[in-house]
Amino acid sequence: MVTPRPLHAVVRLCHGPAPLDFDHLAARCPAVRSGLALAGEADLELLLACTGPRELHAVVAELRRAGATRLRVELVLRTLAPAATPAALPSPPLLIRSAAP
Repeated sequence: MVTPRPLHAVVRLCHGPAPLDFDHLAARCPAVRSGLALAGEADLELLLACTGPRELHAVVAELRRAGATRLRVELVLRTLAPAATPAALPSPPLLIRSAAP
């Protein structure tokens, strides 16, 4: 049976002097679904799917123990996807000029 994970969150964090080991975090925390290494204000962005608030707090605590210095947690309200593209419109007919006068 698959455990339901209705609480989704995005965590942006900065790591300390040593980078965080994403593979280790993902192995220790089943809530970690994916991650992005960033250049900018944050060093790493994690997408989490948690069983509830208790697991979310546990993942944040684990990130702090792993060396995260600044954490910003944002709850996902809904997932957006682009609408399906309409069927391709037919191309207008090509005008072909005759070479004869």
